[in-house]
Amino acid sequence: MILSPSPLPPGWQPISGGLTAPEGFLAAGITAGLKPSGNPDLSLLLAPAGAVCAGSFTLNRVRAACVDLCAERLQSSGGRARAVLTNSGQANACTGERGLADSLKATAELAGRLALAAEEVLICSTGVIGVPIPIDTLIQGLDPLVAALSEAGGEAAARAILTTDLVDKQIALEANLGGRRVRIGGMAKGSGMIHPDMATMLGYLSCDAGVPADVWQARVKRAVDRSFNAITVDGDTSTNDSFLAFAAGEDLSPEHHDALESGLTAVSQHLARAIARDGEGATCLLEVRVSGAAGAGEARRIARTICGSSLVKCAVHGRDPNWGRIVAAAGRAGVPLDPEAVALWLGEHQLMQAGQPLAFDRPAASRYMKDRAAAAYLLDDTVLIRLKVGEGPGEGVAWGCDLSDQYVRINADYTT
Repeated sequence: MILSPSPLPPGWQPISGGLTAPEGFLAAGITAGLKPSGNPDLSLLLAPAGAVCAGSFTLNRVRAACVDLCAERLQSSGGRARAVLTNSGQANACTGERGLADSLKATAELAGRLALAAEEVLICSTGVIGVPIPIDTLIQGLDPLVAALSEAGGEAAARAILTTDLVDKQIALEANLGGRRVRIGGMAKGSGMIHPDMATMLGYLSCDAGVPADVWQARVKRAVDRSFNAITVDGDTSTNDSFLAFAAGEDLSPEHHDALESGLTAVSQHLARAIARDGEGATCLLEVRVSGAAGAGEARRIARTICGSSLVKCAVHGRDPNWGRIVAAAGRAGVPLDPEAVALWLGEHQLMQAGQPLAFDRPAASRYMKDRAAAAYLLDDTVLIRLKVGEGPGEGVAWGCDLSDQYVRINADYTT
């Protein structure tokens, strides 16, 4: 996926490939017949022996059985897992006892084919809520899926997890840490129902460095907070949101864990931004940077509230520099701020200083947004809003997209 550039942390460079760029990881994606569209719909990631896995899941109280199954298996195993199966087309949420039974059957059948314990296999589902998996069709697809596993299977896997997405979302980075090459790869899907609280959002990450499970979980959580928990498309948290990050390989010295986390965060932020840019009906990526807050958490909360404002999103779509909507959204974020300290920029156009409006070139500010929308993935299509709310040390960023009439049309016709 072509996305407007984002600075990489020192030492990390982009490389070709996605989820299978790290050494020892295999993936596959096939068309099993789960979707009436005939598009790819069954995906598999296989991690090397000894892998640890960190998970982050939706906080929605209405959760698909696969989410609870993944969380329980990671908890009971101390973060040990080898494979994750993903079916696309059916969320398998709100499907009663059958939902869990189908998830258990699918993972058991796959475990047998991979010579693994069932507890080492995880499952994610994405699609329409209330629709169960055509389990017999899925089981029939497992043999060709396993046969398709390869070091070059990342691209096929990334296509097989999509639903309303217009493009797949992949990235791989490489760095030299302690005299050895370390790679991190990732893939994700999501376009609508995006407001993760860890929309329909799934993300997967692979890393060929060995890290203790508890350390890996803590660092993955921080990366998720700075990436997937910093995006919004429509304010709806899904029943199936899941992020699974695998690490396997030669142990990495603790002195390089911070550098590894910087790469982990960069991969996660790229995937999160790609989801926001691919929001249903979107024409541009919206990035909000907040500074001067009491802490980073407060800054991120203000930024995400602005990104999630329907009024702000509509103004961006209409290329209307209506700055009042931005500061109004900031004021309802539930974070203390001094209105007389607010400064605001749209791109390079400063709209407020010390809580007071400034004279600015309104047509030029509007053209700034029009030019970003016209870029359409190929250039820098990010509309940047910067807000200073005080003199505190807290800084945060969030990503979203504009809100168009196409979003309404897509979701009005989603199941019909």
